Amino acid sequence: MFENLKRKILNNDSLTPEEALAVLNTDDRNVFYLFAITNEIRNSFKGSKISFCSISNAKSGKCSEDCKFCAQSSHYKTDVNTYPLKSSKKLLREIDAVNTKGIISSLGLVTSGKGILSDHDFSIICETIAQYPDSINSCASLGILTYEQCNQLKASGLKTLHHNLETAESFYPQICTTHSYQERLQTLKNAKDAGLQICCGGIFGLGESLEQRVEFAFALKDVNPEGIPINFLNPVEGTPFENNKILSPFESLKIIAMFRLVHPQKTVLVGGGREKALRSLQSLMFVAGANATITGDYLTTTGKNIKEDSQILKDLGFQNS
Repeated sequence: MFENLKRKILNNDSLTPEEALAVLNTDDRNVFYLFAITNEIRNSFKGSKISFCSISNAKSGKCSEDCKFCAQSSHYKTDVNTYPLKSSKKLLREIDAVNTKGIISSLGLVTSGKGILSDHDFSIICETIAQYPDSINSCASLGILTYEQCNQLKASGLKTLHHNLETAESFYPQICTTHSYQERLQTLKNAKDAGLQICCGGIFGLGESLEQRVEFAFALKDVNPEGIPINFLNPVEGTPFENNKILSPFESLKIIAMFRLVHPQKTVLVGGGREKALRSLQSLMFVAGANATITGDYLTTTGKNIKEDSQILKDLGFQNS
């Protein structure tokens, strides 16, 4: 099966949903045959250079939305640190600190909440983006945005808007009721219409079925993002998903592999939760098809440091891009 899939992709043909589901159902005894193919596909389309991204939690907690996986929702009692939007000066210090390391290609400003609700906060974001150094890609994740807001962000110098759909549309009502899937899609359209690049992915281990993982992967074909971040649930005490079982390393790697095969030309980025879901097999995320990862801490949880991630690349013979 794997050789047939490889031939299809190298001939610029596309997987069917049935074939993508078969990848997710790969017997654990055969996963390394699968990874041999995904490693070759990644190398054919994206090479052996791996991008490191980082994020800044620019505004934390007190979110009005009820996303059941999120520690920052005001609907749940968690131990998350809460604070208003950081000043432009403080954000620029963080950006400069990341930039001086010289190996992180993109830094995203992330704010909690349904969207940027005040003109004051929006002006701080725009002011900060306008002062990004040329050597690092400006990215932001700001919730639901209008076309006018996207246009202002573009004019300020924003390159990439990160806005996850999170999961399949058929499963979305099970994770959030305070805003709709269509609102998320509209934000992505607004960003594209404004000329911004799109980074759009989701989170796995919420209780979605294998079929819904495939549904989500194929829905992203319509969105056509430049980057697809894959996150894994790290259950947070106090949230409705606090007792969800963490995905196993092989199940997580098969998700990465499926996304690489469905989206061979895209940047597939592994983000939050990889430390818990992949455990000692984190280095295999690149063999399974990823060509980018978030290094450093996430919004409310601790990640791996740059030194550790850089060592993974060296051990695999990969390079940082």
